[in-house]
Amino acid sequence: MTAPAVLFDAPGPRTVARHRMYTVVAALALAVVVGLVVWRLYTEDQLEYDKWEPFLTPRYIRAVLVDGVLVTVQMAFSAVLGAVVLGLVLGAGKLSDHAAVRWLSWAVVEFFRAVPVLLLMIFIFFSYGISRGESGAYWSVVIALMLYNGAVLAEVFRAGVQAVPRGQSEAAYAIGMRKSQVMNIILLPQAVKIMLPAIISQCVVALKDTSLGYAVAAPGLTAVGRSIYQGFGNQVPTVIVLAVLYILINLLLTGVAMWVQRRFVGERKMLAVPMVGEADTGRAV
Repeated sequence: MTAPAVLFDAPGPRTVARHRMYTVVAALALAVVVGLVVWRLYTEDQLEYDKWEPFLTPRYIRAVLVDGVLVTVQMAFSAVLGAVVLGLVLGAGKLSDHAAVRWLSWAVVEFFRAVPVLLLMIFIFFSYGISRGESGAYWSVVIALMLYNGAVLAEVFRAGVQAVPRGQSEAAYAIGMRKSQVMNIILLPQAVKIMLPAIISQCVVALKDTSLGYAVAAPGLTAVGRSIYQGFGNQVPTVIVLAVLYILINLLLTGVAMWVQRRFVGERKMLAVPMVGEADTGRAV
């Protein structure tokens, strides 16, 4: 008996037919909704060629892809890189044996998790970036995303390390390893596999939150979209194109991250496989 069969009964013919009926009904409902949206766009003249012309013109395509997508990815990458470093520091602080370090790390994490990202961006921009123009707006977004996502990742790292069975660290201490060695050699390599899905999810959140830079006039996809719809008056097509681009970027990011996760899990399994003849040697001894 297979594992799925143990967990639940296999659906019978009537259940399968009912599932198929639900699928057909859901597909028809989705088709009706899409049709209504397209019809609404048509009646509001949002499907006219001049509304979509900017996204079919090479000059604007380059602007969207280079000035928009590239800058957005750069902001997200810089923010995530800083957030990972900050998260590791704060996560280690929350696991510290010193109460002062533990409480300080807790206070920093809770503060930046509680403050909305948009407020962080606006505060940093008006206290640091307003006199530096576009560069100041860029770094206001990066720093705000780094602080917020670093606080979230600190909790992810702490939970991931504590999810490793306690016996692993106890065995390491028993053979004389220091705490730093236990963390770097024993706990972190095992915790990464546990933490990876949450880290991937937070990377996607950081990428989407770059759109909040619109509030401080930061460069990126939303800034390019604003300049396009201000010139052509095509707000709806611009929003649709930007949404599609964000979806594609996030799908690509998720695909790369899942590939890395599969490679990591595969390598861990290979390391766990005993060498040829190892089991026989053990029996012989």
